[in-house]
Amino acid sequence: MSSDYDRPRADQDASPCSYTDYQTKKCVEGEVPATGEGATGLEREVWAALYEVEDPEMPVSVVDLGLVYGLDVDDGTADIEMTLTYSGCPAREIILDEVEEAAESVDGINEAEVHLVWSPDWSVDLVTEQGKESLREFGLSFEQ
Repeated sequence: MSSDYDRPRADQDASPCSYTDYQTKKCVEGEVPATGEGATGLEREVWAALYEVEDPEMPVSVVDLGLVYGLDVDDGTADIEMTLTYSGCPAREIILDEVEEAAESVDGINEAEVHLVWSPDWSVDLVTEQGKESLREFGLSFEQ
């Protein structure tokens, strides 16, 4: 059987990624995870609210899981940089909404902006000691 179809030819000048528009990931500066230690005033209140937000799959706060990488409060706006345990997290929208709502529940905060960052990658090394204890109580084990 013959065909009149002309098979497409490869573009000899193309690089393997020439048709993809890549953007550089934002990388958090400073130490991660952030825990709010030493925070004062309104920022301290926002940290307290974030400690109340638990991961939907386990009873551990997003702060103790090491998901919060930074918080800046300026002129009534809370800017929160955080990550997730992995990029395909099924609870992504739930977590982001709850973090935003928690920050905005603080008197003096008019708006919260949550920014997801993927660098550095999250790992269990970022879980706080309190988070590890909570996870042990939940039935997960960590090296002591």
